[in-house]
Amino acid sequence: MLRELARIPATNRHTARNKLLMIWYKDSSGTGRDRYHHGNLREALIAAALDLIAERGPAGFTFAEVARLVGVSPAAPYRHFRDRNALLVEMATRGFQQFEAELVRAWDDGRPEPLRALVNCGRAYLVFARQQPAYYSAMFAACPQPETESELARTSEGALALLRLAAEALCANQAKNQRPPSRMVALHIWSLCHGVASLFLNSGEGLPQPLSMTPEDLLEAGILLYTRGLGFGGGEPIPPKL
Repeated sequence: MLRELARIPATNRHTARNKLLMIWYKDSSGTGRDRYHHGNLREALIAAALDLIAERGPAGFTFAEVARLVGVSPAAPYRHFRDRNALLVEMATRGFQQFEAELVRAWDDGRPEPLRALVNCGRAYLVFARQQPAYYSAMFAACPQPETESELARTSEGALALLRLAAEALCANQAKNQRPPSRMVALHIWSLCHGVASLFLNSGEGLPQPLSMTPEDLLEAGILLYTRGLGFGGGEPIPPKL
């Protein structure tokens, strides 16, 4: 960097130095500021916040810590986010967008049959929670404000809409006056998934002893019992995972 500055007229060196320093983006190597090497401060702040959330949880970081990790002044993040919660809402929105895409892929238009496809959605839920813990935590910790609520609500509703579609497919062969509300079924399935993810993926906090079932087995059994209780799970075991 010093060689590059030496080629610049002295009157312009201060501005040039600042531009050269503003190069950061998340990289898997290094620690602290040297992990962020891109000119997009907004993206660098999000990457740093995700690192902190993955390490400490959504309540475990401050705006000042994010700025320090990226290597900018405490005031710099305010150029892009009104406050810490606005940053959290942005991460939650992105998380729900990725989450919905994973559920759509797992649903696969209800193939090979709706119940198996629903189980695959449950498995995808657990995979996302395990592989994207920072996004997953932000998704359920953000407090949307009026100017951001519509976007966050839209993305979160998209994931729920996929589960509603699954519920409607499961109920399709029932008489209309006997079908449970699809939104209710979707929320129940979501609750099952979220409960299993929280129980197993948060290091088993609060459990007196390890459970003998895997998260996938527990969730699959729960979905089977629930759908059979509603009358459309059938008497046969859930087909093996494809």
